Amino acid sequence: MSCILNLDTSTEVCSVAVSVDGGCIWHEEDATGPNHAERLGAFVDEALSFIDSHAIPLDYVAVSSGPGSYTGLRIGVSMAKGICYGHDVPLIAVPTLELLTVPILLGRIEIEDDALLCPMIDARRMEVYAAIYDRALREVRPTGADVVDADTYRSYLDEHPVYFFGNGAAKCMETIQHPNAHFIKGIIPQAKYMFPLAEKRIAQERFEDVAYFVPFYLKDFVAGKPKGK
Repeated sequence: MSCILNLDTSTEVCSVAVSVDGGCIWHEEDATGPNHAERLGAFVDEALSFIDSHAIPLDYVAVSSGPGSYTGLRIGVSMAKGICYGHDVPLIAVPTLELLTVPILLGRIEIEDDALLCPMIDARRMEVYAAIYDRALREVRPTGADVVDADTYRSYLDEHPVYFFGNGAAKCMETIQHPNAHFIKGIIPQAKYMFPLAEKRIAQERFEDVAYFVPFYLKDFVAGKPKGK
């Protein structure tokens, strides 16, 4: 019986889940804003207390590895590393864009057999972090930072129905007008959907070096101009 503590802080949502052998048995999340530094610690304490109270040994920690919010990813990965050190367990990195596809692949939305999935994370203005996968979660196009216009995904849309989702998709709805473009609302990265991807990596023995692992930021951090300056 493998127990995984799953953490996601890649966007404005902060979520933590406990999974055991292919099922989520506990989860908590907060979508009220970027307050991960405050909420994540409390959620982790609750999750570890739940694990201890049920006498379940913690075997792995999985964390959403990006791309996404620079600060959010840094907070999540730092917490994950601390738990791994404290409990002497392996670290698993789950790409955030893959995580976004899970509720769709689990059957929440009926899609065509030849459909492509394009999860998107908002990256300011008309830029998004995006990748394209098929229904077997094979990477059709790797993760990139896309400035979206009407032709950005045309080569894929001309050949397949493409489903766009994630917090970057809403701002693209008026720009991408192709008849094969479909937009799914309400899809966010959530720790409770992380376990299928984490278990796949366990089977493949794909673990991270706790000392040296860093999130996949994709772009360098750019500090905002202080208010009043």
